[in-house]
Amino acid sequence: EGQKYEGDLREASRTDDLPIFTEVKQWLDEYFLGDHPSPDRLPLAPSGSAFRQSVWKILLEIPYGEVTTYGAIAKEIARRHGKETMSAQAVGGAVGHNPISLIIPCHRVIGSGGNLTGYAGGLGIKMRLLEHEGVDMSGMYLPKKGTAV
Repeated sequence: EGQKYEGDLREASRTDDLPIFTEVKQWLDEYFLGDHPSPDRLPLAPSGSAFRQSVWKILLEIPYGEVTTYGAIAKEIARRHGKETMSAQAVGGAVGHNPISLIIPCHRVIGSGGNLTGYAGGLGIKMRLLEHEGVDMSGMYLPKKGTAV
């Protein structure tokens, strides 16, 4: 609730008797108890373009307690698609439209130089999630007002 891109999840969340909700609840309980549950055990099938899907696949590869940058993901997308370059801004758009935040760990993506820019759930939550995972936050900073906050 309150995320920038809530999409159609509101309607889907009204059906709480589906087995997937039990599985996701267990996954979330384990995560918040400090375990490292693998997203692979959940039947994830987010809807999005081929480009977004490729970005989300890379998000799933970011290890628990680590971060990467939009630029690094852009370079990896370019490499996987045999291109010379890829736009970090395009990657940012795909990351921002991740419909399964936390499980597909978009909170582990930061801007260059440690900028904690962007998180649909808010930067305060992004910081708490990274701290929960034990990320060293000493070189990271919040963006100035007026930039991707």
